[in-house]
Amino acid sequence: MPWIKSVGATYWALYTATFFALAIWESFRPKRALHFSTERRWGRHAMLLALSGAALAAIFRVTPVVLATAVAGSRFGILNRPWLPFTVRFVMAILALDLAHYGMHKIFHSVPYLWRVHQVHHSDPDYDVSTAARFHPLEVVLAQAAYLGVVALLAPPPAAAFAAELLTVVFNLFEHANVDVPPWAEKRLRRVVITPGLHRIHHSEEAAEQYRNLGQTFSWWDRLFGTYLAQAAAGEGGIVTGISGRRNERSLGLGFMLAEPFERKPETRKEPVS
Repeated sequence: MPWIKSVGATYWALYTATFFALAIWESFRPKRALHFSTERRWGRHAMLLALSGAALAAIFRVTPVVLATAVAGSRFGILNRPWLPFTVRFVMAILALDLAHYGMHKIFHSVPYLWRVHQVHHSDPDYDVSTAARFHPLEVVLAQAAYLGVVALLAPPPAAAFAAELLTVVFNLFEHANVDVPPWAEKRLRRVVITPGLHRIHHSEEAAEQYRNLGQTFSWWDRLFGTYLAQAAAGEGGIVTGISGRRNERSLGLGFMLAEPFERKPETRKEPVS
């Protein structure tokens, strides 16, 4: 499979192209006015992304696609069944890997210490495409470890693992973008995928709404497991994103973001009863 040699270059080319396309879109057709310096936010988020990438490179010697290739001959993989048509295994792998993202996201919101790590992402005092890069390196490492475990268990076709990676990078950026999606398009898209409108509700400072719309790519999982929320309590125009008490300049500091999970008095929350 010679295409595997170009996986890294393809991933980052798509990341860069998608980021700048969405950045241009939100510059000319923003959904909401931002309150803090775009240059500072983007710069700090880029540094956090670089630290996360360095942590991944230092700890893991394989990527999901490389691991999928390595376990392709395993007789223990759930999807590694020669009698299953390739197309069926491909589609099942895409769905299963996205479901794994949904499950991991829900765990990061439900387990108190993991929430302390994940709240770095939510404590962005504004909300735009650069928020997609605002993840603590510890969360990135833990999520990658869990995801690699899922890949080893499933043994998906390497091409499906690659397609899942590309879907993840596109939708992670898209759903965080401060873009004005036409209402008719938003309505149709959210039947299948997580849109900026749905994910903005998830970033509401209302704790109960942070447990909603947890999907990575597909919105089906939220509908299936009862975490789907079509409208915020405050309405589309009334959503305040971020974490209460942290919508300030201090939240933009790299030192603050790195230290936030280790604060002595983290915010405590209770998961709402469905």
